[in-house]
Amino acid sequence: MLADRPAVATVAVKDLAVAKRFYTGTLGLTQIASQGEEAVTYAAGSGKLLVYRSQFAGTNEATAVTWLVGNDLERIVETLKSKGLAFEHYDMPQLERHGDIHEGGGTRVAWFKDPDGNIHSIANG
Repeated sequence: MLADRPAVATVAVKDLAVAKRFYTGTLGLTQIASQGEEAVTYAAGSGKLLVYRSQFAGTNEATAVTWLVGNDLERIVETLKSKGLAFEHYDMPQLERHGDIHEGGGTRVAWFKDPDGNIHSIANG
């Protein structure tokens, strides 16, 4: 029923103006739609990211969005760091940290937060 339908990643934020500056300025996404002052939609590769206002923004303590970047992981980490983005570091028994990138079992991943504390990751997947 849903297997052949596209999915959209959805992230709640408190201040849409602050979020727009982060998602366009820091992450380099292009806005493709707007729902007034309540939500914006960004192009994200072949997918979409919906960012919307919510009083519950930043309450998720797990990864909200994962960006699959292949072999560009190190370059993207360095580019985002040059824009002032700080990366999160987690102690996970199956992963070993090398700088800002965690590695294990063929997976390479780095985590960061948006201004509301939503956790995003970029991975080699």
